[in-house]
Amino acid sequence: MSTNKLIRGNDVDSRLVQIVPITPKLLAMDRAEAQTATVPPELAAYQPQPYRIGAGDTLYITVWDHPELTSPAGPQQATLANGRLVRSDGTLFYPYVGELKVAGMTIEQLRAAITEKLTKYIQNPQIDVNVVGYASQFITIKGAFIKTDPQPVTAVPLTLEQAIGVASINLADADLSGLVLTRDGQNYTINLDALDNGSAVIPRIYLKPGDQVYLPYNDRHEAYVMGEVNRPLAILFKTSDLTLTQVLGKAGGLNQTSAKGNAVYVIRGVKDLQKEPATVYQLDARSPEAFVLADQFKIKPGDVVFVGPASVTRWNRFISQILPLTSVLSNAAVSDYYINPTK
Repeated sequence: MSTNKLIRGNDVDSRLVQIVPITPKLLAMDRAEAQTATVPPELAAYQPQPYRIGAGDTLYITVWDHPELTSPAGPQQATLANGRLVRSDGTLFYPYVGELKVAGMTIEQLRAAITEKLTKYIQNPQIDVNVVGYASQFITIKGAFIKTDPQPVTAVPLTLEQAIGVASINLADADLSGLVLTRDGQNYTINLDALDNGSAVIPRIYLKPGDQVYLPYNDRHEAYVMGEVNRPLAILFKTSDLTLTQVLGKAGGLNQTSAKGNAVYVIRGVKDLQKEPATVYQLDARSPEAFVLADQFKIKPGDVVFVGPASVTRWNRFISQILPLTSVLSNAAVSDYYINPTK
């Protein structure tokens, strides 16, 4: 059971902070939440649509048994040289067919339209249409990737995993837990760790023309270790698997002479304290069980891990602050004696 309190000197204010002990029950609830996490239904439900031709695409139109229509530049030329470019207004000219408005058509719709037109001149024409140059629709790639070139949308459906594989993640600088997919003006956050470790149910996500994929850098996502540890520091996030044990280990562990074993806190703030309280998780590190709990407690970006001082530490610090003052007073008294020996 959690208790709500904020320690301000000797005062308690439950409106701003709630203190929650780190217990097996708390960890079980966190694991259950992670295992049931899914991507937004809109992304999971989307299925790729047939490719629609756009301005800038290059088409290769085959009319079987009629090489003069199929390869006007000559069969010895490359396929692309015999391709037909869709003009900026979305139109295409083809012999015996004339000008066609092809932008927005599927490949099958264009094949049927050309077949219908050529039937007047060729008996039972056999037509095939292929896109040999995709230049009208793209997926935008930004952030902590090695390759951020736009990726073309093709007749073969593209998944998020495939796009990420082509872009290649910059593992040294990326925050794998915060990928953002922007679609139709809506942002969707996806934890890439779940794709790798299976901690969440993530279905295959297909991309659609105009999607933007952004992977943030980890330079703004840090956890901070303060208080009675051997090496206070800030830790950059790369994944969401950073545990309290790892954080304390990177900080060199608790200071054995000054740390208070039951005063290990993880301070997790909120955007607006007026609407909801911040949470402070407390670990009692005096028992062996605490190390098991700490190894399963996940740290999040922005968390502050604070280890409080023991009572003797506070006393020693008080003495260390008083001693310099007493030395100054003693030196002043000695100086006064030599200056005024008759006093």
